[in-house]
Amino acid sequence: MEQQDLEVNEVIFRMNEKELVISNPKVSKVNAMGQETYQVIGDIEERALDSTPDISEEDIQTVIDQTNCSKEEVTKAIKESKGDLAEAIMNLSS
Repeated sequence: MEQQDLEVNEVIFRMNEKELVISNPKVSKVNAMGQETYQVIGDIEERALDSTPDISEEDIQTVIDQTNCSKEEVTKAIKESKGDLAEAIMNLSS
């Protein structure tokens, strides 16, 4: 069994609904019989993931300019694409 300490500034575990942020981490990589595992110790903070992206008026206008769609259609498309403007434009253009 081999153990190696890693210099890490922050560790984030991102789940569907939340993320765990570990600051001041001590991270060890352990190799036991070819199987690598990581041990993380530190200060844990749990954060909810915001499933609704912040949509600026600039973003809305950019998509309107590219698609000639209404503000309502564009806002819905940006929300559905989780804030990805290129994806929203492609979805509205097809």
